[in-house]
Amino acid sequence: MVHRAIFGSFERFIGILIEHYAGAFPTWLAPVQARVLPISQKHEEYARLVWERLRAARVRAELDDRNEKLGYRIRDAQVRKVPYMFVVGERERQASAVSVRHRTEEDLGAVPLDTVLADLAREIGTRAAVLTVGRS
Repeated sequence: MVHRAIFGSFERFIGILIEHYAGAFPTWLAPVQARVLPISQKHEEYARLVWERLRAARVRAELDDRNEKLGYRIRDAQVRKVPYMFVVGERERQASAVSVRHRTEEDLGAVPLDTVLADLAREIGTRAAVLTVGRS
């Protein structure tokens, strides 16, 4: 009789990680670290600029420019356990900032984009276990 294991040691380790974090991985480990959400279609240009700056900083980011209500897109990111949501609108564009939301439904308000990029780089680089962007 030939015996085959469904999971090898690597697969078991990944399964343990997923179970331990309940899918809510720390930012450095999350498959998608941030999601950029424009308030409306007229803010997509600035949202794309923010997304490109995040990608240039080696952050795994998505741009959610679907034609859905903002509340729906925020809830979708929370359900998918994306650590950070960056909401952008006219005020954020004028201030060169983003409105920071954590997956824990915590809204931290507008934070300058350069500060967000520096905080994210530090959080990812140190492999911090907690969400720190926008709290300094």
